[in-house]
Amino acid sequence: MARSKTRDEILAAATRQFAESGYKGTSLQDIAAEVGCSKATLLYHFDSKDAILTELCAPALGELAGLDARVAAEPDPAAARTIGIEGFADLALRYRREIQVIYGDLPYLLHQPVLRPVNELTEKLLATFAGGSGTAASRLAAKFVLAGLPAVVFACTEFDDATLRAALIATAARALEPIQ
Repeated sequence: MARSKTRDEILAAATRQFAESGYKGTSLQDIAAEVGCSKATLLYHFDSKDAILTELCAPALGELAGLDARVAAEPDPAAARTIGIEGFADLALRYRREIQVIYGDLPYLLHQPVLRPVNELTEKLLATFAGGSGTAASRLAAKFVLAGLPAVVFACTEFDDATLRAALIATAARALEPIQ
């Protein structure tokens, strides 16, 4: 029980530290100090900062892969887009702190092994948002939604999640080009 509690405390502190100072700007000692344990204790639970990042991102990546599977299983492009928008909004709301961590150091973090699948999965989501169109307007609108939706989620604290979710979905749908 104590081992699990310490592990959870380390993950919570790492999330706060990464969101506040960035992944690169946070040391294992910073995390250990916030938890109130030694660096050796932290290393007993996680062998590296990358291992902490892997643990933090695993649930969100699993759900992103699940969203990809649901979108891929839908033969109607318009319905697939709706599933993608709603699912992506839900993911952004559920994992807003983790997304804040990733977005803060995005160019660096996308080269970390745990986040390599993000490129492929977001490219598929991008194609879904673009409605299969390769036009510049469709691709740019899709990129706008893909990048902007998570940014709005962690920047907007004045709305409850239900209100924010509904507004994000409606705004994303309006921003995207109609599917031909």
